Amino acid sequence: MTRLSCFKSYDIRGRLGVDLDEGTAYRIGRGFARALAPGQVVVGRDIRESSPLLQTALIQGLRDEGVDVVDLGLCGTEEVYFATADYGAGGGLMVTASHNPADWNGIKLVGEGARPISWETGLEAVHDLVVAGDFGPVHHPAGALRRENPRDDYADRVVSYLDPAGLRPLKLVVNAGNGVAGPAFDAIAERLEALGVPFTFTRVNHTPDSSFPNGIPNPLLPENQPQTAAAVRAAGADVGVAWDGDFDRCFFFDETGTFIDGEYVVALLARAFLAKEPGARIVHDTRVMWNLIDVVRAGGGEPVASRVGHNHVKARMREVDAIYGGEISAHHYFRAFMYCDSGMIPWILVAELVSRSGRKLSELVADMRARYPSSGEINFAPAPADTAAAVARVEAACTPQARHIDRLDGVSIDLGDWRLSLRGSNTENLLRLNIETRGDRALLATKVAEISALIGGRV
Repeated sequence: MTRLSCFKSYDIRGRLGVDLDEGTAYRIGRGFARALAPGQVVVGRDIRESSPLLQTALIQGLRDEGVDVVDLGLCGTEEVYFATADYGAGGGLMVTASHNPADWNGIKLVGEGARPISWETGLEAVHDLVVAGDFGPVHHPAGALRRENPRDDYADRVVSYLDPAGLRPLKLVVNAGNGVAGPAFDAIAERLEALGVPFTFTRVNHTPDSSFPNGIPNPLLPENQPQTAAAVRAAGADVGVAWDGDFDRCFFFDETGTFIDGEYVVALLARAFLAKEPGARIVHDTRVMWNLIDVVRAGGGEPVASRVGHNHVKARMREVDAIYGGEISAHHYFRAFMYCDSGMIPWILVAELVSRSGRKLSELVADMRARYPSSGEINFAPAPADTAAAVARVEAACTPQARHIDRLDGVSIDLGDWRLSLRGSNTENLLRLNIETRGDRALLATKVAEISALIGGRV
């Protein structure tokens, strides 16, 4: 069976009218209902112009299979996760394309308890039903439909991560990118004010707007970062925060407006949790990890490696009862939040850490940057026939000097003073390279050039 292009390893997404349309969304609703027999499903949507129609079709497909639907309307992905667990629903579906281009959309799916659904754990079954399209007559009576807004309870859960006692004042710039983060943030900010938390906020691009007048919200793109950076400097803020479209990822800027790379944010959050629960386990991906391992061990915790991808990280966290898991891509997962990723909990914790430390955010990160500089993720698109050969060339060049080779996720090679991770993307036809060194930026530049030349096809 030929796989539909919109079905990825962990979710559904593609170009409107090419990979995904209302008819497909309707069949996905019926397929999800048929494959998972969820009884009740929570459905939400982002601000994209196409999202209301896709959500309507999805809901109709679910109801035609006799499934009861709780419609959250406009919300963030993590609000669907929260409501799925809080309402005891058998599944949750979020219509969103997150940070993808404007002509894209998609659907994120979870099962009971907001557990992830991957290709191996249910998505393939949904796919095959969608392709077959043989659902027969609609179920009578149709599933019930009701509208709910769990935002108050969700905001209470987020704020519960913060201890309001003894915090010093902070100024924060928050950039919602005209996605759906603004309303959820406001609910959280109201609770912080009621608790007497001395944080003040400058809101940027705060109102959801389907036209995305300031561009698609993807703070990871370098061209999208100057706006938040400038706002931080203009406001004299201590911290800058920016979210992607469905706010399941958040990104940080220090008081100078400098963007903070994801691996250092993971380390900051690990430090925050180890202060709250000494000895806790922290799950991390293997792309960039030396600094994180040092921070966790220094805090008396236990670092636990995982493959990249939310389903892998969440499963690993459950296996080892980890309090927190983080990926350098700005996905952060929390045991007390159904092991799910959140883009709101991280800024609460980072702000608390800065407030209590009495130090600037740049100071908290500076030592980590100096001890373990890294390349950032570099993408390559070699010809399909040359992908395996490119990996083989890298391994052949590095193996003679290697101290350790790990194949948990792609290939990771420890060469003493430097380390590389090379892996195929789970979602695109790309090879992804990360290199880190022990305090040597000149060596980092040299090795990036050498390994890039071996792979070829840098994007």
